[in-house]
Amino acid sequence: MKLKELLHAIPVQQLEGELDVDVLSICFDSRKVAQDSLFVAVRGVHTDGHLYLDTAISQGAAVVVVEVLPETTDTGVTYVLVDDTSYVLGLLATNFYGDPSKDLKLVGVTGTNGKTTIATLLFNLFENLGYHVGLISTVQNKIGGRVLPATHTTPDPIALNSLLREMVDDGCDYCFMEVSSHAVVQQRIAGLRFAGGIFTNITHDHLDFHGTFDNYIKAKKKFFDDLDRFAFALTNADDKNGAVMLQNTFAHKKTYGLKNMADFKAKVVESHFDGMLLHVDGHDVWVKLVGGFNAYNMLAVYGAAILLEQETMKVLTAMSAITGADGRFEVLRSKDGVLGVVDYAHTPDAVENVLSTIRDLRSGQQQIITVLGCGGDRDKTKRPEMAAVAVRLSDKVIITSDNPRTEDPMAIIRDMEAGVDAKDKKNVFTIAERREAIRAACHLAQPGDIVLVAGKGHEKYQEINGVRHHFDDREVLEQTFNEQ
Repeated sequence: MKLKELLHAIPVQQLEGELDVDVLSICFDSRKVAQDSLFVAVRGVHTDGHLYLDTAISQGAAVVVVEVLPETTDTGVTYVLVDDTSYVLGLLATNFYGDPSKDLKLVGVTGTNGKTTIATLLFNLFENLGYHVGLISTVQNKIGGRVLPATHTTPDPIALNSLLREMVDDGCDYCFMEVSSHAVVQQRIAGLRFAGGIFTNITHDHLDFHGTFDNYIKAKKKFFDDLDRFAFALTNADDKNGAVMLQNTFAHKKTYGLKNMADFKAKVVESHFDGMLLHVDGHDVWVKLVGGFNAYNMLAVYGAAILLEQETMKVLTAMSAITGADGRFEVLRSKDGVLGVVDYAHTPDAVENVLSTIRDLRSGQQQIITVLGCGGDRDKTKRPEMAAVAVRLSDKVIITSDNPRTEDPMAIIRDMEAGVDAKDKKNVFTIAERREAIRAACHLAQPGDIVLVAGKGHEKYQEINGVRHHFDDREVLEQTFNEQ
């Protein structure tokens, strides 16, 4: 693509060099620069792309996009000065890949909890309705039946537009994607055209990145602020910040809820470990998910499908057939009647939701034994809160490792233990090795008891000092059940 075409609708402050330049690739990582690349110098969390201009040029960059022009410039290289390279990167990626989001209906899902489940349920629902669909999620990316690995909840702008272009070329009608608060702040979705946005809820998470809860709310809200008048904005009427998301959006505003007045309403009629009966907008439907949080997820899916002009009865029929994302309230049973639940819950609110659901579903004297850890190099303030919630809603708790990353696992565990009252310590155990913690929980359980393994869900690894070791909570739980 010619540079002058690539710069279409991009706010350029100054240009030094030729516009009639062929650009064969775009990148923001100097290690990926090849001959005739366009290099965007982005100021990241850990480093600044402006420090690598010489490296990029020596490797063949024909164009560099910067926020500050260097004191000396190279002959034969075009310099493009802009105010915000992070924002412009998204626009460049959109132009380079032919604006793929305009050629399908792209729906973004944001919020603290439920993003993966809602995006996956929408993908499964629309496939069931006969459409060719794309998915961009924490667990995996999909183009129809083809599964692609996911490295981030929301990919970088280049990877994202490349993926959307592949979906369009493959004939996808829709794409459902998670939109993380990091992605909004870091401009990863700049230039994309959304047919709609869904807000799930907002609770304590990512304060290590955003600094304050107010900044976290503003990051979520910005996604809705940027929607255009042709899109829909669907928000949770029962979340105290749900209405905040709609304050400044131009999009078509709609709400869903189980408690407050809303455009899409539902009620949980029956709930069991293998599913629940919902009353949705005057119709009964049996779904294969459980818990109040999943009632919200299912209702958001229903509302989005109706806003995407699908027929009500076809949507309800498809809802009864679909399942959610891997590692979200997955239920296993041992030969002697112990129930295992694997869930990705890694925030205080998510842990409370899962444990409250289990408490509502259990009968008689069934014990709840929870295995819980917290990730390293992430928000430390939620660690004692998560432990406190687990202790309050469980009969026994085993505190263990999650993904310690570069932190000392015992330091993380001590942070969690700070949330445990002295009177509760007799029911709390510490086993740093996660496999042994899961095995211990299973051995503590009597027939009929419930073992919750929380925090990692779908993940198939444990990250320790920068190395990812194979580890699968479900696999360990199944192996332990089979040994008993």
